[in-house]
Order: sequence, then C-alpha cells, then structure tokens
Amino acid sequence: MTTQPAAVQRPAAPITIGGTPLDKRLVTAVHELAARVVTRLTERIPVYASLPAEQLRGDITAVVVRAIRSFAQVLRTGQPPTAAQLELTHRSAARRAQEHIPLDAVVGAYFLGAYECLDEVLAEAGPEDLADVLAAQKLLLRYLDAVTASVFAGYIAESQAALGERQSARQALLSALLDGGAARQAAERAGMRLPERYWVVSVAAAPHPDEHTPGVDPGIAAGRKLRRMRAELDRWAHGEALSALSPDGGVALVPAAPAHDTTRDTAPAPGATPDTTGVHGLTGAGCHVPAADSAADSAADFDRLAGLLRDMARACGAELTAAAVAAPPQDVAGAARLAARIRQVAESCGRGPGLYRLDDVLLEYQLTLPSPARDRLASLLRPLEGRADLLETLRTFLACGLDRRRTAERLHIHPNTVDYRLRRTSALTGLNAAHGPDLPRLQAALAAYGA
Repeated sequence: MTTQPAAVQRPAAPITIGGTPLDKRLVTAVHELAARVVTRLTERIPVYASLPAEQLRGDITAVVVRAIRSFAQVLRTGQPPTAAQLELTHRSAARRAQEHIPLDAVVGAYFLGAYECLDEVLAEAGPEDLADVLAAQKLLLRYLDAVTASVFAGYIAESQAALGERQSARQALLSALLDGGAARQAAERAGMRLPERYWVVSVAAAPHPDEHTPGVDPGIAAGRKLRRMRAELDRWAHGEALSALSPDGGVALVPAAPAHDTTRDTAPAPGATPDTTGVHGLTGAGCHVPAADSAADSAADFDRLAGLLRDMARACGAELTAAAVAAPPQDVAGAARLAARIRQVAESCGRGPGLYRLDDVLLEYQLTLPSPARDRLASLLRPLEGRADLLETLRTFLACGLDRRRTAERLHIHPNTVDYRLRRTSALTGLNAAHGPDLPRLQAALAAYGA
C-alpha cells in the first residue's frame, strides 16, 4: 500500500496553451496518445517489444490510458495523484514484477509516456505560454515523483514475496534431501530439477580477522563473511546449489558433473551392516559410504569443487575446511553425515584448510572407529584434558605444517606463546610435535581423541 504525497497548492488558473486547458487536451486525445506511447515503448524499451500483441493492446494500453488521465487530473487540480490512483499503479507494478519485466523498464515506461504526452500538448506553445509551460513541467515532476514511489513499492513488495516463496521452497527441498524425504516432489514445488548426483559438502569457517579486531562489531563482520560465502557459491553454481550456511559453516549441496556410471552397486564388505536407505558401502560411526563416491567421481570435478572452496575462502576472507561426498539425491542424507565426519576427522588430526574426501583421511578415519587401539591412542592425550589452549595449539601447529609463526598468526598469539604451549604439551604427554618419530603418533592420537 502506498501513501499519498503531500498536496501542492492548487493553481490559481488553469494551465493553458493557446487558450485551451492542457488537461482537456490530454483527455480529448487520450486514446490516440496511449496508442502512440505504447508504440514508443516497443521502439525504445526492448522488453516491451517482446510482449504479446494482445497484452500490449490490452493491459499495457489500459495502464497508459489510466496514467494519462491521472496526469490530466494533476494538471487540472494541482494536486498529486489520489491514494486510489496510486494503489492502481502499485498493483500494476506488482503484475509487471510477476511477469519478470525489469524494474528499470517499468519505471522508464512511466517517464517515457509522461514526456511523450507533455511534448504532444506543448507542441503549439509560444513565448506567451512560458509561465504555463513551466507550471506544467513542475507538476509533471511532482506527478512522476509520486508515481515512481508507488511503482517501486509495488514492484519490490511483489519481488520480495516471490523471493520468499522461492527460498522457502528451496529450503524445503534441502530439508527433504537431508532427511531422506520425498525430494522429487519438493524439487517440483521449487521449480528445480534434481541432478544425477550432488557433491554434499560439509564446511567449517574460521573467523574473519575483523571478528577479532578491537572496535569492530564481530556480528557485522561475521554477517559480511556469510553473505560473501553464499554469493560466491551461488555465482559458481549458477543458483543451482542448495545450502544451509552460518558464519561458522554448514552444509551445501552442489550439483556434480554427470558420471559415466553411477548405477553400479558395490557389494558390502564382510560384516558390513545392510543399508536400507539405498546407500551402499561400509558403515562406521553411523555414516554410510556411498558407492558413487570413490568409483564414479570425476577427479576433475572434485578439483573444480576444490577451486570453488578456494574462491569462497578468498571472497569471505576466512579459512575454510570442508569435506565432500558425491551421492545421488536419494543418498544425500547418509552422505551428509559422512561428509561431516570426514571434516571433523581432518580438523581433529591437524589438517589445514582445504577440501577433503574420505580417501584423504582413510587412516585417520579408521582410527576414529571404536576399537581398543582407538582408546589407547586417545589416552595419549588424556593429560591435556581441560587444556583446550594446548590442544588447539597442537592441532593448529600440525595444520600449519609445523610453522610456529603461521600458527601464531592463525591463533592471534605471539610465537613465543606457541613455543611455550608446545613445550607444555610435550612435558605432559611425552610426545614432541617437532620430533619426527612422534609426529605420526600425535596425528593418530588427535584423530582418536576427537572421535
């Protein structure tokens, strides 16, 4: 709904050209002028030329006629358009939004039509009509000010409503995929086609440096980071990706390139739990390994996905650690659990930022599965319980390739503090991260400890 602009003072006398009031000139020639304006629209604003002839002769012409009569009333009364007239303009703009006519074209049509009409009725003006010409132009500007405000309000309200509906439908599709629900029906409601496979990506986002900068609102910095992550994902995937992201990370479903063979079944390994969800493979820690992941994935497609993650990290200015599993739509739920587990394993054992698959952490993943060996390995780090600073420093030191300065930068502490914490870790555990033989045991212990 639009509000009526403040009234202007009524002219002391009718605005005339050659003795004839301008409003009467417009009303008398309204249909001829409307036809001329519609012709100009198709000549000068390309999108109108693509509309069906029936729509141009019908709805568009009716809008132009209504606008001319409204402007004639403004010339006659000196008052802005009435609330009822502006409401009709509001509704018309909403229809144009539904028809996906660009906003600049809709606003431009009103300007083009108004100037076309004014040029027509002022064509016979002489020097003696200068005051009336100036008065008419001033009222034209007031008219356009009121009308364009109504157009913007109607168009944007409809666009936001449509966007909200599309986003709700897309989120419903994402939920259906992650819950193992009726994804095909949800995709139809969202106006999307399900791909042959998705890359199911679990993402963890480190803080942006601004989130730790004194005087900077960390919430604003985190929100900016999130917007840039989403924008880069949408740009890269051409709007076909589905995501539930927060400033700390989340999950994204990115359509994968079609595989040559995604229909092969992989026989379960001896002792594997039967899979009733359509996801075949080994089961461990509640996660299913889709058969499509290692056999049918394209290495080049995974490399492109890794490039997306680098682009997202560069765009948002924060380090991203992620894991990806390829799966057909019906197996997304299991793939999401597996991807989250792979990412957690990569983080726990001190891997740096980047994109990982199960093949990248096979040993570490296996070490997280329940066994006496896992418990024994985890016990190596029991002396660090309650010392989150030491564990975080150890993981970060390994993720940074044993580089103390990079570790200090990432943790926002002094390099000497890194050295102190590593010495304390060594004293408590008897394992030295900088000592070659101890390194594999520490990495394995971190994986087991984080299980």
